[in-house]
Amino acid sequence: MTRSRTPVAVVTGAGRGIGRAVALMLARRGMDLVVVGRDMSPDYERYGEEMSAGTVQDEIEAMGRRALVVEGDLRDRAVADRVVEQSVAGFGRIDVLVNNAGGALAPPERSFGSQMPIEDLDDMIRLNTHSAIHCCQAVMPVMREARSGSIVNVGSRVAIDPATAGGRLAPYAMSKGALVQYTRHLAMEVGPDGIRVNCVSPGIVATARVMHFAAKRGIGTDDDLNAIPLRRFATPDDIAGAVAYFAGEESTYVTGQVLSVDGGAVLTPS
Repeated sequence: MTRSRTPVAVVTGAGRGIGRAVALMLARRGMDLVVVGRDMSPDYERYGEEMSAGTVQDEIEAMGRRALVVEGDLRDRAVADRVVEQSVAGFGRIDVLVNNAGGALAPPERSFGSQMPIEDLDDMIRLNTHSAIHCCQAVMPVMREARSGSIVNVGSRVAIDPATAGGRLAPYAMSKGALVQYTRHLAMEVGPDGIRVNCVSPGIVATARVMHFAAKRGIGTDDDLNAIPLRRFATPDDIAGAVAYFAGEESTYVTGQVLSVDGGAVLTPS
């Protein structure tokens, strides 16, 4: 194993949408990538997501950067360990970890706090909280040995302002809220090791998949749009830009922060 001179980023949930946009932006900024997902050959045509090449790996390599693909379900800690092992074996280093894997998969019609099944909350915590914790814990020995690293967690607007969803999506919001607090606690712990930990908090992001299910899930409405001061939904690149800031040298004195990237929908401190 030869240690790469090029910074290396691990991006989870990189098969489509926000994760894919993050991976491509970090590649454009000169990083090699480890892209992680349960299925890294998804059916893009199903949602109408446009690709510049056959796979995310192909897109990255077309930019002249190297890419390693690791498939698996990060709710299983052993998968997170495997991601780190293969990353170090392939590139010799991990400089950035972006915990993007997850989603709001609990049925919205039963997502109010007064009625949500505990099973839905358990599922959301495993998907959105445990997966990120697994990756953070797995990568920590590598970053501690290097005395540097940047971890970027992807939260959610509803985790810091329940009013934006009218009280719905409680299981999802609670799982992302736990991730917000984990971000702060971990930043406090590992700052002396030279490791930064921050969180990006998106609002509604117009990914191909989100817009495909928007009407069914009651999101992306005119009311949602009019509640955003910038009067547009985020693009995946909007979120990727914020992640790239935390991943890059421009933010070397920033840690433990939660940045709302929602067009101004949340205007109070997180």
